[in-house]
Amino acid sequence: MPSVGSLIGDVQQFLDFCRVEKGLAANSLEAYGRDLACFQQFSGEGGAPEDAGHIRRYMDSLYKSGLSSRSVARHLTTLRNFYRFLLQEGHVSEDPTALLVSPKQWNNLPKYLTLNDINKLVAAPDAAKATGLRDRAMLELLYATGLRVSELVRLEVYDFSPDIGVLKVTGKGNKQRVVPIGKSAVEAVEQYRASARPRLLGKRASRFLFVTARGGPMTRQAFWKLLNGYGKQAGIFHGLTPHVVRHTFATHLLEGGADLRSVQTMLGHADISTTQIYTHVMQSRLRKTIEQHHPRA
Repeated sequence: MPSVGSLIGDVQQFLDFCRVEKGLAANSLEAYGRDLACFQQFSGEGGAPEDAGHIRRYMDSLYKSGLSSRSVARHLTTLRNFYRFLLQEGHVSEDPTALLVSPKQWNNLPKYLTLNDINKLVAAPDAAKATGLRDRAMLELLYATGLRVSELVRLEVYDFSPDIGVLKVTGKGNKQRVVPIGKSAVEAVEQYRASARPRLLGKRASRFLFVTARGGPMTRQAFWKLLNGYGKQAGIFHGLTPHVVRHTFATHLLEGGADLRSVQTMLGHADISTTQIYTHVMQSRLRKTIEQHHPRA
């Protein structure tokens, strides 16, 4: 049975394995690291990390701390991946998470914006400023493609192909996908590239598409702050995040008649079950179809 002391080395080996062998993105590695640090802290001196009862008590402690079922389920997934690795490496004789049941998660409907909200949001940046043109281009592109914020800020100049209207995106696990872009977003990005980006860079060079006034790449945290500010300007005060815009992209596509598989591909979901949170849109459209066309509706 491994001690807590040996667990520290095992965690580092696991994170190295995830980075080198599985090619996980930095954000996923950070999440794994935080979850396992939390588990180490709970285990303390004299803990029994290989004991299923110990892990069950750890799960209970997460609930008592006020975490949601979804967050507790994520912690359990981290531990399952970790112990699967330890079992393969021969560091443990059995997987203590094998018989643990994931907490039931309620499928909350994703928040999304109306088209009017989106129009006000995109119009919020000051187009007279270089930073305003950049921000408007980022907002247009986010709504046009449904990118994750980490994907948006990592875009490079040559990922954008305005002549054919597509964007090459590197997503989770370094998986690449090609996403089509609408005319409005193409024009906004082209205007930013031609006018604002050279002003922001000055004599500096950068491979990244979206840059700051200091010439460095835009960061996730900085864009969250910008989005929140523009949301307030547009009168959207509650819970506006890049993920809400991503949900809006998917919802508006489905409302317009897109099929779930196409939306899955554009969002970069590995599993269709992840995309199925949007089935409420499909159900709403079915109801409207029945009301409009069924003779006894």
